[in-house]
Amino acid sequence: EKTSTTDFNGAVDALCSAKSIYIIGVRSSAALAQFLSYYFHHIFSNVHLINTTSRSEMFEQIMHIGPEDVLIGISFPRYSKRTVQASHYAHSNGAKVIAITDSDRSPIAGVSDYLLLAWGDMISFVDSLVAPLSLINALLVAIGLKKRDEIAQTYDRLEEIWDKYEGYEKREGPNG
Repeated sequence: EKTSTTDFNGAVDALCSAKSIYIIGVRSSAALAQFLSYYFHHIFSNVHLINTTSRSEMFEQIMHIGPEDVLIGISFPRYSKRTVQASHYAHSNGAKVIAITDSDRSPIAGVSDYLLLAWGDMISFVDSLVAPLSLINALLVAIGLKKRDEIAQTYDRLEEIWDKYEGYEKREGPNG
């Protein structure tokens, strides 16, 4: 509800045309970044989930980011300095920055080309990731519709690999 259609569609287009996609999320946002990265690896061949265990290693991983690339920064209160710094670095190198955050006053909003807003309400000591995850799901679906044929080929190939190398257990019984 808070995200503009223009920013959402712009983010989809930027991702579909990116040379490389970098994803960063720290602390509770790391789960969102990992989820997004998992599915993006099925869609794109150029995805980098940024390891944020140290600041210097983080910059080593994004040092080549440039104008043909996209960085997705995921940050909610308390905003991670590493995500903010990575977003500023990407922006200063000409990369498109997609911010997935809670407010236009978020520290990454000012450097974002596309601002995707989702309120991650905190009703206790646990951050709720429901709204941000719904936004990420919508982003995945929109990209999936745009790259429908490529994704169908990818999943056909994955099914063959999973069958050949027994990636999943097959269900036994009347339904399986």
